[in-house]
Amino acid sequence: MNDHPARPSAPASVSLRTAFLYWLKLGFISFGGPAGQIALMHTELVERRRWISEGRFLHALNYCMLLPGPEATQLAVYIGWLLHRTRGGIIAGLLFILPSLLILIGLSWIYLAYGHLAVVAGIMNGIKPAVVAIVLAAAWRIGSRTLRNGVLVAIACAAFVAIALLRLPFPLVVLGAALAGMLGARLRPQAFQPGGAHGVHRDVDAGRPRALIDDGTPTPEHARFSRARLAAVVIVGAGLMLASWLLLAAWGGYRGTLAQMGWFFAKAAMLTFGGAYAVLPYVVQGAVEHYGWLTAPQMIDGLALGETTPGPLIMIVAFVGFVGGWTHTVFGAAAPWLGGIAGATVAALFTFIPSFVFILAGGPLVESTRGNLRLTAPLTAISAAVVGVIASLALYFGRAVFFAGGSLQPQAIVLGLLAAIALLRYKAGTISLIAACAAAGLVLSYWHV
Repeated sequence: MNDHPARPSAPASVSLRTAFLYWLKLGFISFGGPAGQIALMHTELVERRRWISEGRFLHALNYCMLLPGPEATQLAVYIGWLLHRTRGGIIAGLLFILPSLLILIGLSWIYLAYGHLAVVAGIMNGIKPAVVAIVLAAAWRIGSRTLRNGVLVAIACAAFVAIALLRLPFPLVVLGAALAGMLGARLRPQAFQPGGAHGVHRDVDAGRPRALIDDGTPTPEHARFSRARLAAVVIVGAGLMLASWLLLAAWGGYRGTLAQMGWFFAKAAMLTFGGAYAVLPYVVQGAVEHYGWLTAPQMIDGLALGETTPGPLIMIVAFVGFVGGWTHTVFGAAAPWLGGIAGATVAALFTFIPSFVFILAGGPLVESTRGNLRLTAPLTAISAAVVGVIASLALYFGRAVFFAGGSLQPQAIVLGLLAAIALLRYKAGTISLIAACAAAGLVLSYWHV
């Protein structure tokens, strides 16, 4: 008798249509910031659908964490690219961000046209505690699989202290973790070996692969490194951005609002190490203080809207672009909404194109490093540090939500505690949890009216 529980086997294949529908669904349900989005992808793609193994998933995630830009979006592009070549990566990335962009454009229009956010504020007050719980649960889930020994736990704790207490820049934390991995590969190589520890399941059972893209699956032809392909992708990506900017400059002048937005958000895209919150000070300084596209109170309201929509939080740049295009009447005072849509589109375009280039150009190089401990050990250490960074994000959110306005918020604490219990104890789904907390926040907001 076999005492082991039945384990899911790998699917025979994944059609582009099936992947398309999944990425479209993910675009509409990816609440909870990067930690929540990564957790959603892990649960669905690694644990349920078995499209990719634990080791390949974490290897891709480690690379995405090294890059500037939204790591969850880049991870979706990476997995889509592995499954269905370049078109798969582009489809995955576009469907991951388009729902967020369209929803945020709609909310921005309501915000500027009517100036009434009472309902949104009530919903947000319910969602914020849920977001804290989602981030905490993600830290626990990813940490239980990543922190396989004391060395990796120590790296995670050091990253938490560096971010939360010492307030060191995120790139410095990543560099420190990479150096620790390089040193550890020489002194304690067994601590940085992938897989085979508590919380990490092997992906081969009696010779049968448990994932379509398994640890032992050979690198697909399209994922093999080529200098010519690397150069081609970089040239096409950079050329697309340059051509787009030249069109904007030719239409409204290089000092025009849209051309300035393109240049500004292209620079911002290169500085988004550590997620959206790490680059928000730069966005505020440029968009509010230098260009005057929106006011500081509007920026805060935009962040609130960004937190209540699916997709990457850095999509708040679309709100900035919408308000800037609207208030600067890019297409005239008769159609301010048209200027808003143009501004939001430009901001999103120049923010996200670099992420596609980083993955489609660098993915083959990353795939070639699998199994090389000298190259994978730094990535393993970075993966451990990410757990500490996610925990620090939960602390950051917790302070903002549970002590909003400098005073204790009992209702938010209760909602957050219930949400954490629902996630960790009862394995509640993210969408049902978000919906329940949003409804609770709305009811509580009217209860005090």
